[in-house]
Amino acid sequence: MLEHGGRLLRAAQRYGIPARDWLDLSTGINPVAWPVPAIPARAWHRLPEDDDGLLDVARGYYGAGDLLAVAGSQAAIQALPELRAPSRVGVLAPGYAEHAHAWRRAGHQVTTHSAAELFARADEFEVIVLIHPNNPGGDAFERDALLALHAQLAARGGWLLIDEAFIDATPEHSLCADSARDGLIVLRSVGKFFGLAGARAGFVCAAPALLERLRDRLGPWTLTGPARYALRHALADRKWQDAMRAQLLEQGARLARLLSAHGLAPSGGSAFFQWRRDRRAPQWHQALAERGILTRLFEQPPSLRFGLPGAEHEWQRLDDALAQIRKDATMHDHDGSDT
Repeated sequence: MLEHGGRLLRAAQRYGIPARDWLDLSTGINPVAWPVPAIPARAWHRLPEDDDGLLDVARGYYGAGDLLAVAGSQAAIQALPELRAPSRVGVLAPGYAEHAHAWRRAGHQVTTHSAAELFARADEFEVIVLIHPNNPGGDAFERDALLALHAQLAARGGWLLIDEAFIDATPEHSLCADSARDGLIVLRSVGKFFGLAGARAGFVCAAPALLERLRDRLGPWTLTGPARYALRHALADRKWQDAMRAQLLEQGARLARLLSAHGLAPSGGSAFFQWRRDRRAPQWHQALAERGILTRLFEQPPSLRFGLPGAEHEWQRLDDALAQIRKDATMHDHDGSDT
């Protein structure tokens, strides 16, 4: 299994700090979750039903004509490679590592590249996988450029797969509304924006024929009854969504300012996280962990991703910890930026 953020219990054991005392900034999940109402007993008692209204609400939220509810976008990431014959696949890197892992496991020829390389060398691939905005680098793409790339791939039966897990704060950049085009597949996650990662829920927006194949591959009841109930209400709560988008954009900018003030100007980021390429990333990661603050460490390239603190005292705790660490001579001998 690949490494991911959110391994809080393991960190608590390693550093001898109780889990309740940690500030977990390792995941990029909105720290202010949508307030889930009481779940009715029938949602637990009965098998989930597809005609419960969830897909209608989801079509309105995502602007897609056809979509499929899945057990988190991770379920689609694992299943989609099994729907193609062996192909040459180009995957954005650095990026969410599960994409390349899933395509390799299914027997495809996978190489990883920067965004510029993927666009420039599109003729070399049958499938290109992008994350928009990228995790962790924050790469963003123009709609016209994405559609042109898709057209180039689709003309020879290829796919453009776009993971939009972190796009909800800027939905105007989504390609869900264009996903009826053959060979354009858009993945959406509910966990990040709504703060409902534990629900394990997401959607795939694509042409009906591909969705039917994916549905057959995944089988029935891809989402639990309680998850469907919560999502139906969360996706319809426009007032909360509008307020949260504004808040996330402001908080993402605040985090960038805070890191910059401590000599860690972000190399990239989004409304949900900030990313710093730095040769000293392992040292920063450990120094923060020793103070009960968990970040996401990447080995290649050496870098740290910081998620958003929630309450004001958490922002202050991060600020204080960074200030203390900078006093350590090993941390401020030189700028370790690697941009």
